[in-house]
Amino acid sequence: MLRRGPRPLSLHLMGSMMRAMAAMQPPTAPWLNASPPSNAAWPRSKAGQESQARINQGLAALGASPEAFQAAVFAKLLEQDRALLAGIAAYRRHPHQRRLAEPAAIWAEGAARILDYGGTGTPVLFVPSLVNRAHVLDLDEGASMLRFLAGQGLRPLLLDWGWPGAAERRFTLTDVIAGRLERALAALPEPVVLAGYCMGGLLALGAALRRPDRVRALALLATPWDFHAEDPVRARALASLLPGFEPVLEAHGALPVDALQMLFAALDPFGVAQKFRAFARLEPDSPRARRFVSLEDWLNDGIPLPAPVARECLAGWYGRNDPARGEWLLAGLPVRPEAWTGPAFIAIPERDRIVPPASSLPLARMARAAVHRTPAGHIGMVAGEGAERALWRPFLDWATGV
Repeated sequence: MLRRGPRPLSLHLMGSMMRAMAAMQPPTAPWLNASPPSNAAWPRSKAGQESQARINQGLAALGASPEAFQAAVFAKLLEQDRALLAGIAAYRRHPHQRRLAEPAAIWAEGAARILDYGGTGTPVLFVPSLVNRAHVLDLDEGASMLRFLAGQGLRPLLLDWGWPGAAERRFTLTDVIAGRLERALAALPEPVVLAGYCMGGLLALGAALRRPDRVRALALLATPWDFHAEDPVRARALASLLPGFEPVLEAHGALPVDALQMLFAALDPFGVAQKFRAFARLEPDSPRARRFVSLEDWLNDGIPLPAPVARECLAGWYGRNDPARGEWLLAGLPVRPEAWTGPAFIAIPERDRIVPPASSLPLARMARAAVHRTPAGHIGMVAGEGAERALWRPFLDWATGV
């Protein structure tokens, strides 16, 4: 076994077990009507109740017994669990490893560095999230947005936040943006196109509004803004976990990687099991299998989130929805996307389950925004098999024209 992911493994296996327990509930008397009594234990949602009613009607039409239905469900669950375990085992022993040479660093402060990918064209500084390794934009051979752009005439630069040390674990979002990110911009010899990915888009937006003299254009890639746009109940539920994390935050000064992975899993509870079952069907030597392994290695190699930033993000962004309400303050001043008057590129992946499209759409109200919607997912847009068509070339066309 070469790997220990998917992290946290116990959570994903428990999710599969809970799904099985729910599926094995007997389709008996309380559910035989389309409108179950109010004390029916499961399913609670209207869609679930309607689905159960259709199942029961189908069983009656076929003359099948509830026992036979349960046996068929149990057999299907066993088949899917075998596929899940086979996919996890295949991933953990897969021989593929990322072997790209790291570019030279042209600036460093604390744990952070700016990596230079070469090229002589327009400089583009990419700002990734604080909770994942920066190399999602430089994933692997043939799967690197930054190396692609360097080969097409731009000069891509990558801000690698690094592993937070003692100083970084005391950082607030103001320290991150008005401090370290602004100093990184000031260290570069000329104004840049500033491109933020996911959480990095919020960081980039804040820096661009504070230092428009150092930012010639702004790109926001799969960047959230309205955290309550599609599911405010789930967003508030994530925020409600913060008190339970406090002992860990106090002890470590950061939210650990496994806790962050748990939060991401809550956004798509059954997505991990589904993708590993699909991976079990792939040929191990296929390009798709190697891309899957590279992405999973990146996902499972996260970075702890400084405790003050974790509190701001969970309570302020997910809990109160401060950005969309105009109440997210940076160094005491509100962050307002409409205040950016320079060129902007807003990339919205339509199959994004981490940042729903409706969450990004308010950013399109910028005066000079070019909105790029693409039928891709959150990670697939930047590092998937179709990423060149989904994002790299549209971004290249925009960035070379600003």
